[in-house]
Amino acid sequence: MAAWMTEEEIAAFQRDGAVCLRGVFKDWVETMTAGIERNLRERGPYAADNLLSDEPGRFFDDYCNWERIPEFRKVIFESPAAEIAATAMQSQKAQFFHDHVLVKEPGTQRPTPWHQDIPYYFTEGQQTVSFWIPVDPVKEATLRMIAGSHRWEKMVLPVRWKDNSDFFATADQYLPVPDPDNDPSMQVLEWAMEPGDAVLFNFATVHGARGNPTAARRRALSLRWVGDDVRYVERPGRTSPPYPGHNMQPGDVLREDWFPVVREG
Repeated sequence: MAAWMTEEEIAAFQRDGAVCLRGVFKDWVETMTAGIERNLRERGPYAADNLLSDEPGRFFDDYCNWERIPEFRKVIFESPAAEIAATAMQSQKAQFFHDHVLVKEPGTQRPTPWHQDIPYYFTEGQQTVSFWIPVDPVKEATLRMIAGSHRWEKMVLPVRWKDNSDFFATADQYLPVPDPDNDPSMQVLEWAMEPGDAVLFNFATVHGARGNPTAARRRALSLRWVGDDVRYVERPGRTSPPYPGHNMQPGDVLREDWFPVVREG
């Protein structure tokens, strides 16, 4: 089961909530790049440009397109992603949740705000993992993680990326958005990365990214997975992704016709 990760990497993921794996998707960079470019040309219903009109650059994201973009489907079902996900989560199964494309064009100053994914999602459980896989070399605009934040007792306030407004109205139930660069008690993890490297992180790990002040593009594909203990949970408002009409009830395993089980124990 541990063919794609060392015991040290598995332990780091469990301890810190994040780990960087080198070169595990190097044979899939061309396929992922083609899928990202197709997604940029053929926007889905959730596509967003996350900059105000007077801001330089472009910060594009879109998700839940794997069923219509064949390159993404190929990576999900034919690459080692599911095996790596199950190994990192220490789960018998790897069930696919959704894909997410994130593109910061050259000169984009806006950072991705510090956030957890879990408050936006209708999932709860410890066995979760997101892959962040760049198809361009990244250094200045790489992903940043707060080590151990997946163990925090309360969730961080979810905000909208375009204007940093509260995503839900019940802000008092959440921790304020952290500022780890000015808090010496927090350890920030970040890695310079090459195409085909992957950062793996728990849905509850607090993460963000700087803007892209360079002259090069920063394109990345994220793949989100859940494991044995994950169940549907209700949130105080519309989730992101919303998945209208899913008809799941609190405590349900995610429905497999919408969220395919790619690896079973």
